[in-house]
Order: sequence, then C-alpha cells, then structure tokens
Amino acid sequence: MIPKHLHYAETHEWADIEEDAVTVGITHFAQEQLGDLTFIDLPAVGKDVRQGEEVGSVESVKAASEIYSPVTGTVLEVNTALEESPQLANEDPYVKGWFFKVKLSEEPTGLLDSEAYAALVVSQAH
Repeated sequence: MIPKHLHYAETHEWADIEEDAVTVGITHFAQEQLGDLTFIDLPAVGKDVRQGEEVGSVESVKAASEIYSPVTGTVLEVNTALEESPQLANEDPYVKGWFFKVKLSEEPTGLLDSEAYAALVVSQAH
C-alpha cells in the first residue's frame, strides 16, 4: 500500500508534488505504527517550513510523534477536517487524511521513490 506516484521522506511523510504545490501527509506504515490517532497538530497557514524540520505532531492511543516537512516552502492550506476527525489519517492516509499543502520555494532533495520507501519500511519492520 505504497502509492507509486508519491515521494517519501525517511521520517514517513509522503509528498504529492504537482508543479509548485505539494500535498503532505503521513504514510500508511506511519499511521499503522502509531495506532488510532487522537489529535493532530498542523502548521499554520502562511508558515514557512523547511525540508526536514519539525512542523507539527500527531498523538495516538500508543504514542506521540513529530511531523516533519518533506519540502521547503509556505503552507497554503491545512486539512481542517482532521481537527474534528483525526482518524481520517488512519482510514485514508493518502486521500482524505492529507495534512497540509505547501507552495514550494525550492526543489526538494533526497526524497525516496516508492520502491526505495518500500525497502525502508521492510528494513524497519523487522
């Protein structure tokens, strides 16, 4: 369950890059590891984010974890549906459970393709 058209950070965020706008969320693997999400803290619209820097957090019944931006730019939009229904990130992490959108200010580097991310997941699952 690793969509081929997305790019991935080693910290388990995905990036759907469409020209200069990028939609970001956490991967199926990440939400599985966390368990049922109870709260998601997202960056504010207008915030400048840098690739690899912490931009928010998720809390679940099992743990709390940071969210890192896989790209550098300015937050255009956040998924406000997650405020009321954080479980959307569990139920549909790649469509309804997206976290935020960023207007790119520089090209991302070091992101993994689906095959490299799949290998990372396998190595961390053992």
